[in-house]
Order: sequence, then C-alpha cells, then structure tokens
Amino acid sequence: MKFRLVSFLAYWAARLVARTLRLRVVGEERVHALQGAGKGVILVTWHGRTLIPVARFRGRGYWAVISTSRDGEYQNCIFRRFGWQTVRGSTSARGAVQAALTMVRHLKGGTTLAFTPDGPRGPSHQVQPGAIFLAQKSGCPIIPAGISARPRKLTHAWDHYLIPLPFARAALIYGEPITIPMDADADEQRRWAERVGAAIDALESEAERMVGIAVMGEGARQDSTEWRRA
Repeated sequence: MKFRLVSFLAYWAARLVARTLRLRVVGEERVHALQGAGKGVILVTWHGRTLIPVARFRGRGYWAVISTSRDGEYQNCIFRRFGWQTVRGSTSARGAVQAALTMVRHLKGGTTLAFTPDGPRGPSHQVQPGAIFLAQKSGCPIIPAGISARPRKLTHAWDHYLIPLPFARAALIYGEPITIPMDADADEQRRWAERVGAAIDALESEAERMVGIAVMGEGARQDSTEWRRA
C-alpha cells in the first residue's frame, strides 16, 4: 500500500511540475531523422537529470533499463505511468547481461532507448560500459543530451538529482549522433566512453547557460538573472 501511494504521488507531482515548465528543446530533429529512417536510437544523459525527459517523452513507447533494487521499483512504477516500456536489470553481471541482450534486440528492431550511462550507482558523470556495449552490439547511434532547469532543487544523493520547481525555465539539448565501431577493442571502448561523457557535459553546460546559470568551472554553477536565447 505504501509503495503504491508513494509512487502514485511522485508520478502526479512530476507530471504537474512538468506541465508548468517553460521548456526549450534544441536539436530534436536529429532524433526524429533517425527514428524516421527506422533506426534504433540510444539517448543518453546523466542519472540526475531524468525527471524532465521522463515527462517529456510521455506516451511515446520509449524504453528504459531500470534496476531491480527497491529504488528501481519506485522508478519502474513512475516510468510505466508515464507510458514508458521498461526492462529490469540487476547490478549483478548475469542480470545486467540479460537486460542488455534484451535491449540490443529491441534496438535492432528500431526502438528508442533512454539510458543513464552513470547509473544506477555511479560514480556520477562517469560513463560506465553499458551504453557503449549497447551501441556497439546493436549498431545504433548514441545521441547525448544535456538538461537543466532554473529554479530547481538539487538533492544530496550521489547523482545530485535535479528537481525543477514549478514554472521553471528548462532546456533539453541534443548533440550529434555518436556511432561506436562494432570492432572497437577495450581501449577504444574506454576512449569512446570518455567522448560520450565529454559530450554530455558540454551539452549540460550549454543547457545551464540557456536557463540562466553561469558555468564558472568544473562542477561549479552560479545563478544568473540573464535568460540567454539562442
């Protein structure tokens, strides 16, 4: 009973806040072009920035990989309420492989997957092997995305989860597609992971500036009264 109540309240709180956001979206035509060609797409952003895209992609049938942990149970229920399709994968090697192979099949069939490459446990803003594996095995491109909002609340969790306040300005910026060579070895995979992480960071910094948060340096942010328009 408690689980259902908490997930129900969290869903409606997220939905109501999302309806009030003044959201600017940049570069979404890149996603639409790939989808229109029948290709699978892997959308990636950091774990702490998922609230806005969860609501933004409501009812589109996008897929997400969600852990089998207790926190994952809440997340899975919320995603499902927003019209997402989910595949559950534990943090064990066996559970992760099973979830990955399931998603590779779906991606080859032309589905869109939203993935947090630093989840489910971190470290924050560090790309783990999962996204690279999925892109390499499926042959589908990764599209990095940067997300921000102001005013907002940043939690004290490991991912500093961003919760936009009602009527906040928000930005969602898509980058260029990144294709991982199917024959990339372990060293090349690490370099591609660094490239994907750098792309997300750069897009997130641009999203911060777009909503009026001045980027001062590595990990530093400062509110600004200026609303920057592209």
